[in-house]
Amino acid sequence: MSLRCVFKMKKYKKRDFPLEKIRRFLEPGPIVLISSAHKTERNIMTLGWYMMLGFEPALIGCYIWDQNHSHSLIRNSRECVINLPTSDLIDAVIGIGNCHAPEVDKFEKFGLTPENAKDVEAPLISECYANFECKLKDASQIDRMGLFIFECVRAYVAATPRYPTTVHYRGDGVFMVSGRNTSYKRRFKPENL
Repeated sequence: MSLRCVFKMKKYKKRDFPLEKIRRFLEPGPIVLISSAHKTERNIMTLGWYMMLGFEPALIGCYIWDQNHSHSLIRNSRECVINLPTSDLIDAVIGIGNCHAPEVDKFEKFGLTPENAKDVEAPLISECYANFECKLKDASQIDRMGLFIFECVRAYVAATPRYPTTVHYRGDGVFMVSGRNTSYKRRFKPENL
């Protein structure tokens, strides 16, 4: 006898879709702000293209375009801070993405507070919900793909709220604010949590 789970699921009628726009469906998570510093320069950039690559050690892959000023700062310093803004920072997130360094001090322009990190020279952004100090672990894909592979060496996360309201990029200038949480914890095997 075959066991079959029966769920009532909707079927979708689909159409061809332009490949250059599929990112709006596949963005990995909330928008982050990457802070970097090298010698006397510092910068912040808005980033949506990143992914977790491992858990122990905590590895994070970030695509950073070689025309972005942060690319050279991070490449030369071999470190950065990945900062997680909440939805109340949307104007700063968009503004940072729209202006270019080194002409602009983005901390000053957007009223953000740099805070000293413990293990890297790049500053934390105090107004962000979480900060992840990162060191470059693997530079082998930078020239070919623009992919920086970082190891998170220290993390700070606000005590409350437990689940912050974050901003996710959908492409074409459209953002989504994270919504209602629904727990399915009981349905997961403990080793998968």
